[in-house]
Amino acid sequence: MILTRLSAVLLVGVALTGCTSEPEEPSGRDDPPAVQLGAPGEDGSTLSPGATGSLEGPGYTDADVAFVQQMVPHHRQALEMTALVDARSADDGLPLMARRIEVAQTAEIAQLEGWLTDRDESLPDEHAHHGQHTLMPGMLTPGELGRLAAAEGRRFDRLFLQYMIRHHEGAVVMVEQLLTEGLGGQESHVFQLAQHIEVDQQVEIARMKRMLARLPE
Repeated sequence: MILTRLSAVLLVGVALTGCTSEPEEPSGRDDPPAVQLGAPGEDGSTLSPGATGSLEGPGYTDADVAFVQQMVPHHRQALEMTALVDARSADDGLPLMARRIEVAQTAEIAQLEGWLTDRDESLPDEHAHHGQHTLMPGMLTPGELGRLAAAEGRRFDRLFLQYMIRHHEGAVVMVEQLLTEGLGGQESHVFQLAQHIEVDQQVEIARMKRMLARLPE
């Protein structure tokens, strides 16, 4: 009798196992639709899965070229300013700050010039930063450069920081104009360059303002 009951239990278990199926694994997940943004004021359009592979990133514009061509001489003037520091500064920390600016902006000039060369755009003249102080925000006039070169000690330190803060703030304005006026900054490489410059300059502005606040009157 016990064996008969065990056999019945086993038969029921086998029957239930046969009726129970493993849940089917999903054949694939639904990818979110790709949307191509329209021009300013226009709606975007949803792309078919086959169309996304042929998309190209946004190209560069005349505004991008102008930004890069102007940022090169803007940076070169900063290097002209940092070259004055070692022989004139009385502050122990200022030469280190100047070297940081020099290293950063020398590397950025190489990136900017590389961007132009890769696109067969003309490079700015080596002396383009002379006489262009009215064309770009933050640029020092020849008279201001002369006053900086003639200063020494604490006067030089204060003047250098004031001028370089203004110079950096001008570069930030140039980036903001490029990215917010809708005429450039869409091409990925120039966007990354502009963003890097803005972040780098903002960090240095904050550092120089702290140094300026600590200088003795």
